[in-house]
Amino acid sequence: MAITSDPPKGGFRVGMLFSDTRYRSLTFQAIAAILLALAIWYLGSNLLQNLAAAGLNISYDFLGEPAGYDINQRLIEYDSRSSHGAAAIVGVLNTLLVSVLACVTATVFGVLAGVLRLSPNWLVAKLMAFYVEIFRNIPVLIWIIIIFTIMTTVLPGPRAFRGDDPASTMFLGVAAFTNRGVYMPGPVFNNPLFAVGFLNWFLVIAVLIGSFFGARGVAKWATNVQFETGIRPTTWYFTVAIWLLPVVLLLLFMGLSWNIPELKGFNFTGGLKIGGPLIALWFALSIYTGAFIAENVRAGIQAVSKGQTEAAAALGLRPGRVMNLVVLPQALRVIIPPLISQYLNITKNSSLAIAVGYADITATLGGITLNQTGRAIECVLLLMLFYLTISLLISFFINIYNNAIKLKER
Repeated sequence: MAITSDPPKGGFRVGMLFSDTRYRSLTFQAIAAILLALAIWYLGSNLLQNLAAAGLNISYDFLGEPAGYDINQRLIEYDSRSSHGAAAIVGVLNTLLVSVLACVTATVFGVLAGVLRLSPNWLVAKLMAFYVEIFRNIPVLIWIIIIFTIMTTVLPGPRAFRGDDPASTMFLGVAAFTNRGVYMPGPVFNNPLFAVGFLNWFLVIAVLIGSFFGARGVAKWATNVQFETGIRPTTWYFTVAIWLLPVVLLLLFMGLSWNIPELKGFNFTGGLKIGGPLIALWFALSIYTGAFIAENVRAGIQAVSKGQTEAAAALGLRPGRVMNLVVLPQALRVIIPPLISQYLNITKNSSLAIAVGYADITATLGGITLNQTGRAIECVLLLMLFYLTISLLISFFINIYNNAIKLKER
């Protein structure tokens, strides 16, 4: 009886790096890594040689020099005597501000449009389809310019609020919608322990994050009780208290009061101003990206088996409850991965803010600072590092949520 066995293994030979499947993939990867390293080394050395020949060098000392220009929309104290580094920080905060606002509102628009596009009402479904097709097929830059032009043309100037004409009165006596932006009451913290206003908002955000995890804990407790007893306890008043009480107590301890804007001269002073460029950029990014998110939501809902909806309806659940409790939780597994790309697009498309004069990081560091100092390489490298870092952080945190909700295989 013949017995078969594996052929004896011979010694290693150089030719096996290409002929043996055990080593071939590693060989190609090593070659690719070496070629990439050589290309980076060549480009870097060529850059340094050209800079040396021109009598230049890479230096970031310019960040400490006075900027010499003003920024209208800012979240921290800044004036023309501040440094280029401070101007870059203002630009970073402005970019993060419009990106966060646009991500939230684009998600709201996208979820509503995606759900309503599947509505049995023919008119509602067609209106949502019209919204999606119109806004996602026209470049976002055009929408930014259109919205900004409408704002500056339709809304009145600050001087229109002067006089005894009833039409010139402020909205509810505290807010004014003008072609320069929206003026509304601004928060003032009177407690001397909280003199730095910018840090106060970090404290408020930290309390809100704590409230979020507290509300999640209450919901998890209610779910465990439901699994054990079959009855879900009422928790909405606990949730409301967890969200409101800590923030209200913190604001009272800070001595919160409101500064009402007043018309003095040719413009409003005091209060909080949301500039026209910020509103135009925020709204344009929201409605443009919301159209793409709507398609992601529609695809996620249609990916859920129709039997799930029929089974939920057979149990007596209303259509709204079926969507909230059965369809959307399962559709999130399909919606979240492409949603990450849309959030990344919002962050990168915010660099178009320079078209309407909004001072984001591209307009400050990559625009005025670059032109004044001539440090193009340094400014561009910092811009690349900023956008790369923000993109990786968005992907990291959204992927954590995606891993938490994805279907667990046995």
